[in-house]
Formats: sequence, structure tokens, C-alpha cells
Amino acid sequence: MEYMPESAERTPGHILCCECGVVISPNPANICVACLRSKVDISQGIPKQVSVSFCKQCQRYFQPPGTWIQCALESRELLALCLKKIKAPLSKVRLVDAGFVWTEPHSKRLKVKLTVQKEVMNGAILQQVFVVDYVVQPQMCGDCHRVEAKDFWKAVVQVRQKTLHKKTFYYLEQLILKYGMHQNTLRIKEIHDGLDFYYSSKQHAQKMVEFLQSTVPCRYKASQRLISQDIHSNTYNYKSTFSMEIVPICKDNVVCLSPKLAQSLGNMNQICVCIRVTSAIHLIDPNTLQVADIDGSTFWSHPFNSLCHPKQLEEFIVMECSIVRDLKRKAGAGMISKKHTLGEVWVQKTSEMDTDKQYFCRTHLGHLLNPGDLVLGFDLANCNVNDEHVNKMNSDRVPDVVLIKKSYDRTKRQRRRNWKLKELAREKENMDTDDERQYQDFLEDLEEDEAIRKNVNIYRDSTIPVESETDDEGAPRISLAEMLEDLHISQDATGEEGASMMTS
Repeated sequence: MEYMPESAERTPGHILCCECGVVISPNPANICVACLRSKVDISQGIPKQVSVSFCKQCQRYFQPPGTWIQCALESRELLALCLKKIKAPLSKVRLVDAGFVWTEPHSKRLKVKLTVQKEVMNGAILQQVFVVDYVVQPQMCGDCHRVEAKDFWKAVVQVRQKTLHKKTFYYLEQLILKYGMHQNTLRIKEIHDGLDFYYSSKQHAQKMVEFLQSTVPCRYKASQRLISQDIHSNTYNYKSTFSMEIVPICKDNVVCLSPKLAQSLGNMNQICVCIRVTSAIHLIDPNTLQVADIDGSTFWSHPFNSLCHPKQLEEFIVMECSIVRDLKRKAGAGMISKKHTLGEVWVQKTSEMDTDKQYFCRTHLGHLLNPGDLVLGFDLANCNVNDEHVNKMNSDRVPDVVLIKKSYDRTKRQRRRNWKLKELAREKENMDTDDERQYQDFLEDLEEDEAIRKNVNIYRDSTIPVESETDDEGAPRISLAEMLEDLHISQDATGEEGASMMTS
């Protein structure tokens, strides 16, 4: 017997390709790879060019059947979206690898390199690499389409306040800007006694309602109107309306509480001054410095109104002022304000300087007033007050004058104001000429009240030179430490919708 080396025994035999005659290793098809690829194309049926819808406004891609998703270029999310576009043809082969081929970002093309395998003739497995070209086609999504239409809305939040001053609305506007609650609105419309916020979905409107309930004392009613219905699929299309009513009390209003409410607040006097309105109504008794907070539910249970119109504020000059050191408190009295000082003052109207008529009153502004200062207040002695609680009060308990705040030169304050606020971009109609004066009142309130200022984003105005924090008259000013630098962010970074909703 002839001896055969071990290596020769293990060497596989070779055969000739039945098509081209090339020596190849044996395989189930007995055909070389080149001939096999020329005869069989395993990528057949897989489209080499596919279209993808992209919304330029919100930078989202369309994922059938009806969702829009945000994907970065060459991300895993975008690769998954591209593969789903050819999911049915890919099910006939085995996907081994997939990855992006680099393309110019502005070319409106996405290229995906695929590696697939498939069993062909007599069990032979063939692997093939090819590129699928995706054409990015612009298409506006439904949400952006509603934004551009400006009249197509699914829900509206109507915010109303039955008062003559808009201080609460100016404060509410700053809160909305600070927390970005305006970003989902289709449009904002300002009318005479309130604001309307339009939304593309009921969920966004409900979120706004919850925000308002947590920031200002209010109540609301919800209603909906049927637009269309499909009885076969049992689907209904509604338009929802949320009517929000803010309490009709603003800062610096003089109010008269009901006897029952005044007693429940620590036996405070019925005549009080509203020092601020945030998530509750903050009242102070000018005779005792007693303070109380009234939330929305308490107000609607025991409602009260403002006694005087803001235009009825009169200017007085302080003739004499003395601080009340020892005050006898009643049994069960509530909390006393530490930020105010009780004072007894004699004042005279600036319009009655040719007479000797003076008024005596107690005030919570004892820490601010000196003889010769000007102060604004309400003359209740010569005012026709039509209020059910005041009419039932003993006349001795009703003060002649209620002082509200110290008066400064408004022109100087405006000239030295080195800060500014941002405003909501909104539609206005039938606006009152008194709006500018009311807005200046709100700006002065921000300078005088630190508690309100903490909830507002205040931006430095670089066009006004920096001066000392108090002027010659001692008018309060906002420190530089409380101001933010006004950043001008480009439209590409924020998106067109977010940038257009806010103006300086």
C-alpha cells in the first residue's frame, strides 16, 4: 500500500465552476461567487430609493402611521426610522449590519449601507452589501400646520378679571414668561378685560389651567362644543373652553371685609388695604398692622369688592407724623407685619393747600413718611361708597383717609430705570389709552415690593447708565444683583416658534 502524507489527506478537493470553469472549493451550488452574484440578486425587491418626510418648522421626521419624532442626524433613532420604511422587503433576507454613509447635512439625502444574507441555490448562503438612498421631502406636520393657520384650535383658556386695573395681568404675564407656559400656544389674544390662550390640544389647555390655579386666586368653568362625529368608529371632535375668573382685587385696593370673615382672620378691622396679589390676596389692617392671606376658595365663600376706583387716588402732603410704639392688641389677634411701621399722621390734600382742612389717620407707612412728603390715598370721608358692608358699619369705624403709598417723581424714576421686562407677543384690540400709565404703576410696584420681584425675571437695560440704588428722593430701585443679562439667542438655536412668542 502506498503511503499518503497526513496533510494531503486533510486538503479539500477542488472543482471547476460549472459556468466559467474557474477552480473553486466545493459548494452546494457548484458555482463560483462571481457567477452566483450575476445569476442571483438577493437585494431584489428591496427599494434602493425611499422618501422620508421632514417638518422644517419643528425639526421632526414622520413615522407612519401618524407620529412625528425628533431625531438627530446619523442617530440610532433615525436609523431605526429608515429601516422601518423598508421593513416588509427586509423580512425576506437576514440583516447583518446597517450604518449611515456620510452625506452633506444640507443635501436632503440620507444614505444607509446595508449588509444582508440569504440562502440561494441548494442551500448556499450569499452575502451582499448595497446602499439605500433616502430622499428627505419637506412636509408640514399637523401641529405646525395649526400654528400657521392661527385659527385652528382645539381648546381655549379665557382669563378674565372684573377690575379696572391690570396689575394682576402684568404680574401673570411675567410668570408665564418665566416658566415658559406660552410655548404651546397657537396664539394669544388680548381683549378689554382679559387674555385668551388658544391651544391645539385639550391637554395643553388643562396644563395652563393648573398653572393659573397655582399662581393666582381664581376659579374656572369648563365647557365643550361638538364639532363633528363619526358614528361608525365612535370618534368625536370637540372644542373645549375653560373660563378662568381671577378675583376682582388688585394691589393697592381698599376693601371692606364682611364681619364674619374679619372675625375669622383674627378680629381684624373690616377696612383693609391689599398689599399684593400672588397665589393669595395679602391684606393689611392700616390701624393695627395685622396681616392676613385669603385664598381663592375663601374669597368666593365670602366675597368683597374694592371700595374705590384707582383714578380716585388723591395726593396728600404729610403735615405731621409720629410712630406708634405701644399698641394694645385685641384678644385672638392675628399676625403682625414686621416690614411695616404703624404711624399716626396729619395730612392735607395738595388741592386744598389754600385751606386749613386737615385729616388725621393711622397708616402702615410710618417707616416711609416724614413731614413734607407726598403720599397717595383715598378720601373716604368725601367719597360716595356704595358697599353693603360699609353701609352696615358704624361711621366711627370708617377712617376719613386711607393712605396707600408714598409718591415720587415718576419722570425721574422712568429716566433712571436701568432695567426692563419681556412681554408676550399677543394680538391687541380696542386697547385703552390708560394702559401705559397702568404698566408704569406695575413697574413701580416691582421696585417697591421685593416679594413680587422674586417671581419675575428682570433684565438689565444696557442703554441706561448704572447709578446708585437710591436717588435723591430715596425712591426704591432694583439692585444689579437682581437683574439678568438680556441674552439674544439666535433663531436657529431656539426654533422659530419659541423665538417669535417672546419680545423685549
